[in-house]
Amino acid sequence: MKLTTKGRYAVTAMLDLCCQEASVPVSLMDIAKRQEISLSYLEQLFAKLRRRGLVRSVRGPGGGYLLMASPSTISVADIIRAVDEPIQATSCDESDPEGCRRSTRCITHHLWERVGLHLNQYLDSIHLGSLIEEIRVTGVIGTDPGGKL
Repeated sequence: MKLTTKGRYAVTAMLDLCCQEASVPVSLMDIAKRQEISLSYLEQLFAKLRRRGLVRSVRGPGGGYLLMASPSTISVADIIRAVDEPIQATSCDESDPEGCRRSTRCITHHLWERVGLHLNQYLDSIHLGSLIEEIRVTGVIGTDPGGKL
C-alpha cells in the first residue's frame, strides 16, 4: 500500500491549521516554516482542499486559511481524498473495468481489496479533533499553539 507525500503533507498541514486560533487565518508561509514543507507544495495542496470545501481562503493583509468545518467533522480520509489520493491497498488501476494492472486478477486481489476497505473505514473514523486532542495529551504540542507537530 502506498500513501504518498501529498496525503501525508495534507494531513500534517491540516493538523497544524487546527492547532492555531480558529478565528484567525493562518498563512501557508507559517505552516511551511513550522512543518518544513515547501510553500509552493502547500499552495497546490490547499487549492485542492479549498475546492473540496475543507478550508477557505482569506485575502489581504493578515490573510490565510481557515477550516470550513469543525475539526471533529473532518476525517483523515476526507483530507487524503481531497488531494486526489486514492486510499487502496491493491496496485490496481481504478479506471480499468477489470481493476487489475494484469490481464487477469492477481490471486491476492480480494485480500488487498478488503485491506483497502478496512483502511478506508479506519481513516474515515479518525477526525482532526480527536488527533489534536491526542497530540495535546501526549505532549507533542504544548500549550503554545504555534508549536511544531
